[in-house]
Amino acid sequence: MARGEVAEGAARAGLAARGAIYLIVGVLALQIAFGDGKREADRSGALAELSEKPFGSALLWALGIGLAGMALWRLSEALFGAAGSGGRKAGARLLATGRFLFYAVVAFSVLSFAAGSRSHGSRSSDKQSQDVTSRVLDLPAGQVLVGVAGVGIVVAGVVIGTQALRRKYRDKLRLAEMSPRARTLTDVTGVVGGTARGILFAGIGAFAVRAAVDYEPDQAKGIDGTLRSFADTPLGPWLLAAVAAGLVLFGVFSFLLARWRRV
Repeated sequence: MARGEVAEGAARAGLAARGAIYLIVGVLALQIAFGDGKREADRSGALAELSEKPFGSALLWALGIGLAGMALWRLSEALFGAAGSGGRKAGARLLATGRFLFYAVVAFSVLSFAAGSRSHGSRSSDKQSQDVTSRVLDLPAGQVLVGVAGVGIVVAGVVIGTQALRRKYRDKLRLAEMSPRARTLTDVTGVVGGTARGILFAGIGAFAVRAAVDYEPDQAKGIDGTLRSFADTPLGPWLLAAVAAGLVLFGVFSFLLARWRRV
């Protein structure tokens, strides 16, 4: 019982922290779309933005602790299984392990940034992607590894977007406890926000594939570079604005999950 309560609290704090990051990144991307963006639209830009707000240090610590909670929740799923059917299967536990490692790294970078170490959390997502791509390309069969990873990220983006459109998130919600207004708001933010997130992931993966094909690590892009690339399409800044607005909605969706998700 105690473990369940701890995991539930960690999960809800983590989902709220994730929502805050996506909300800020979406706002920063909207500023870029309308010609007023001075920061990278990624986690580093979000942390820098928060650090300049009133009580910025406290907000950064809260964000880092929330993300550590997300990592703890995913670790509990890897060790004991997730809620719902199939949550104890090997595939689900392996996915939870990957999520735990990801959020552990993110939480460490945010907490380090909050503690004053600007070397952690302050590097742009583009620079991080290019550095990782460069190191992998130098490995034996590195070109293949980067290409496979890129394809995997594209597929993940397609899956994320498809699941959002199919409203698969409803399987994990306490729908009976939600009001009609809460269900409607969750559907709007979940479908639009999840689709935008899927498009972003697919774009990041596509640039990784391009970097592998060209054997050029500078072709890889993180969140900021991928978002900015949407403005270079025939739709211009309007596509960037649409995806950015979707990320804001995904942030709101994460807040709703923090309230209504079954853990």
